[in-house]
Amino acid sequence: MSISVEHLSKHYGKQKAVNDISFTIKTGEIVGFLGPNGAGKSTTMKIITGYIPPTTGGGKVCDIDMVEDSLAVRKIVGYLPENNPLYPEMYITEYLRFMAGLSGVKETKKAVEQAIETTRLQPERHKRIGQLSKGYRQRVGLAQALLHNPDVLILDEPTSGLDPLQVEEMRNVIKELGKNKTVMLSTHIMQEVEAMCSRVIMINKGNIVADDSIESLRGPQNESLEIIFKRLTSNVDAI
Repeated sequence: MSISVEHLSKHYGKQKAVNDISFTIKTGEIVGFLGPNGAGKSTTMKIITGYIPPTTGGGKVCDIDMVEDSLAVRKIVGYLPENNPLYPEMYITEYLRFMAGLSGVKETKKAVEQAIETTRLQPERHKRIGQLSKGYRQRVGLAQALLHNPDVLILDEPTSGLDPLQVEEMRNVIKELGKNKTVMLSTHIMQEVEAMCSRVIMINKGNIVADDSIESLRGPQNESLEIIFKRLTSNVDAI
């Protein structure tokens, strides 16, 4: 398994952001991690990437314990956070070289060129990040996540704020990456999940309410993923 989460919980005082969840993601899968705002998606992703510790429970990424050896986990995980922090005054290549250095990448030039090619940043590579459209800034964030050639990609809202053409371009990049890497992504765009993912994990109020293939979730009624999402996240106690 690329990702194995076991009885994971995260509490902020009395609030249970994540409540005793467990799931696994196999090597090579592209899995959609869905839920309403505040459901616990970003918190779970931050724990898996070693960004924050859990309150209880834990898990492994490529057989490395995400709690006991979070630094080792970070070396094999590429993370695109929801807010995609960038330095707008830096040029794309300058920023990627800087991030490669922080990540301990040895062949910096080769890694940067590969990331630029993979995310199709060539047309804008000589611009400052602050001059880029939202779509290209998202690509810069994804390129940063790819610099150290990670085995696992954790992408939090990778298509947020993009126009339809940019969404399609980002989708194609992610699908291509999914041929060689395990990808876990969150999004509110159901069409993107249907286009990229073979499996869905849904979370609501910190609890897993569904974990299955899209085909199985649709059932004999062939429900749309949007209808399924609304039904499963409207009342967690009914599941």
